[in-house]
Amino acid sequence: ILEEPFIIHGVASRRQRVEEVKGLLKVVGLDLPSLDKYPHQFSGGQRQRIAVARALALKPQLIVADEPVSALDVSVQAQIISLFEELQAQYNLTYLFISHGIPVVEYISHTIGVMYLGKLVEVGNCSEIAENPLHPYTQILLASVPVLNRTEPRGTTYLEGEVPSPINPPSGCRFHSRCPFVMERCKSEVPKEIHVTRTHWVSCHLIDEKG
Repeated sequence: ILEEPFIIHGVASRRQRVEEVKGLLKVVGLDLPSLDKYPHQFSGGQRQRIAVARALALKPQLIVADEPVSALDVSVQAQIISLFEELQAQYNLTYLFISHGIPVVEYISHTIGVMYLGKLVEVGNCSEIAENPLHPYTQILLASVPVLNRTEPRGTTYLEGEVPSPINPPSGCRFHSRCPFVMERCKSEVPKEIHVTRTHWVSCHLIDEKG
């Protein structure tokens, strides 16, 4: 599977491809005997390292990582995130890191965009999103993160209702059918982008009403 990108794109000879694969294994922290193993012999974390190695094979500038740690144990998540950081520094990579876990995104990202039904509802740098979440959906995502010894409630921690069809999204604000703060204008009027700072904006009538 690691050799496949080279074969598809006609890159390198057979011998060169083998050497490239060996190098990729080393880069992601796997040993050479891994070449002779079957898929079921790898742990979840090792399989994710193989996926990362495969993504690196053709030396991309951008990697799209869709929920790359969601199915892993917390300790393994930390290892994979550390690997992402090391590779970013080593290869000068840009990541589009997709996850429902804002703390994970916050750890590895510079800018966070919160999307609902295919539409960005809030964008800001990590500290702005974590410390001053403005859109109700962002607030709910953050409030749903388990925290030990929490002494103060963080507000609504769940969403009511079903997720609307992205093919036929609700009119107005796409989040209005599940928003705990919905107003009448939310149902018909698409919210505009409100820039709170140079790097932080939100699309929400609630913020517009507050001025």
